[in-house]
Amino acid sequence: MNKTYEILVVGIFVLFQTLTHGQTNQNSRYLQNVGILDSIYSKSLKEHRKFYVQLPANYKANVNEKYPVVFILDGEILLPTVNNVQNFYSGGFTPDMVLVGISNDIHRMRDLTTSKVTEMYGMPFNEENGEAAVFIDFIESELIPLIENKYPVSNFRTLIGHSYGGLFTIYTLIHHPKLFANFIAIDPSLDWDDQKLLTEAKDQFSNNTYKGKSLFMSLSGQLHMQKPEVTINNVMQDTSDFTKFARSNIAFSELAKLNNQSGLHFDWKFYPKDLHGTIPFPSILDGLINVFEWFQWENTDKFNSPSTSKEELLKIVKYRERKLQNNFGYSVPPYPEDILVMSGYQNMDMDQPEKAKMFFELAIEYYPKSSNTYDSMADYYERNEDYDNALKFVTKAYEISAKDYYKERIEGLKKK
Repeated sequence: MNKTYEILVVGIFVLFQTLTHGQTNQNSRYLQNVGILDSIYSKSLKEHRKFYVQLPANYKANVNEKYPVVFILDGEILLPTVNNVQNFYSGGFTPDMVLVGISNDIHRMRDLTTSKVTEMYGMPFNEENGEAAVFIDFIESELIPLIENKYPVSNFRTLIGHSYGGLFTIYTLIHHPKLFANFIAIDPSLDWDDQKLLTEAKDQFSNNTYKGKSLFMSLSGQLHMQKPEVTINNVMQDTSDFTKFARSNIAFSELAKLNNQSGLHFDWKFYPKDLHGTIPFPSILDGLINVFEWFQWENTDKFNSPSTSKEELLKIVKYRERKLQNNFGYSVPPYPEDILVMSGYQNMDMDQPEKAKMFFELAIEYYPKSSNTYDSMADYYERNEDYDNALKFVTKAYEISAKDYYKERIEGLKKK
C-alpha cells in the first residue's frame, strides 16, 4: 500500500466529512448564509408566522430523497448554531437533516408558556401567556403539513427549545409525544406556574409509554443569582425563589430517571461554567449527539483494515441497515453513496476484487438512480478486462444521465 493511499484509507471518515460539509458558496459575498425565509398564515394563531429553512449541505434538487427534520424554537437565534453543529457532525454522528427555525420574536411568552398565570413571585403579572396548547396545534395542524408538502422531509422529527422554549419542548413530550421522536430541552423554565408541568409529568409518566422517544435536558451553572456557595450538591436544600428554576430542572430529571419503565431514553447534563444565555451552544452539540447516539458509525476500523473479510464487511453493512430502519421507522441507505463507491475503489487498488465488487453492488442496491454507481461498476469490469459487462453498466449510467462522458466511454468500450 502506498503512503498516499494509506492516508486515504485511515482518514475515510474525516474525508467524508470534509467532502460533504466543507462547502462554501462561491457566488456569495458572505462566508455563510443560513436559513431561507418562509412564512405561513396561521388560523390557530390568527397571524402570519415566519420560519427559516436550511437544507442539508449535500442536498440535490433532482434526487427524490427525504430527510429527518429538526424544528427549532427561537429559530432566528438558534438555527445558525444547529446548522454549525450539523456542518461538523452530520454524516457520521447525526443524519443529514432539514432544519426549520420557527420565529418566536413576537408573542414568545404567550406561545411557549404552558398555563396561564396572573402573578409571578408575588407580583401582578399582566403579560399575555399560557397559550402553548394553541401553539402546538399550529405546529401540528398547520406548520408540519406545510413543511412536509413543500420540503424534502420525512416524518422523523426533532424538537429543540431553550428557556421557555425548553418548557414548551417538555410540554410537547408529555402531552403530544407522537409529534416528535427527539426532544432537546435547554435550561427549561420548569419553575413556570409553581412547577405545574412537573406535576403533570408525574401522572403522564406513570400512565403512558414513551418508548422510542429521546429527551436530552440541560441545566446551566447559574444556580443562585446571589450566593455562589450554592452548588449542584446543595441546591436542592435551598427553598428560596432564587433556586426554584434549578430545583425544578433537577426534580424533573430525577422524575424521568425514576420512571424509566415509561421507555423514555433520557439524559441530563449540568454545565457549571455556562450561564442561561450561553448554554444553548454546548447543549445543542451534546443534545444532537446524544439523541442520535444510535446513528453513529460503528466498526470504522474494520472498513479501514485490508484484513477484514468480505463476509464480515457485508454483515456490518446489513446490521447498520437494520439498525437505522428500526430507529427511523423506514428504510434508508446505511452509508452515503460516496463512502460505498470510495470503498470499492480502495479495494480495487488493494487487489481485493471480491470486496471491491461487493461495495459497487451495494452502491447500486442503495442508490439505483445514481449514474455514478453504475459507472463505478463499469470501472471494476474494465479493470478486469470484462468489456461486455463494462459496456452494460456504462450504458445504464448513460440511460440515467445522458452525459457526453458516458456516451464517449460507450464508444471507447465498443472498440475493445
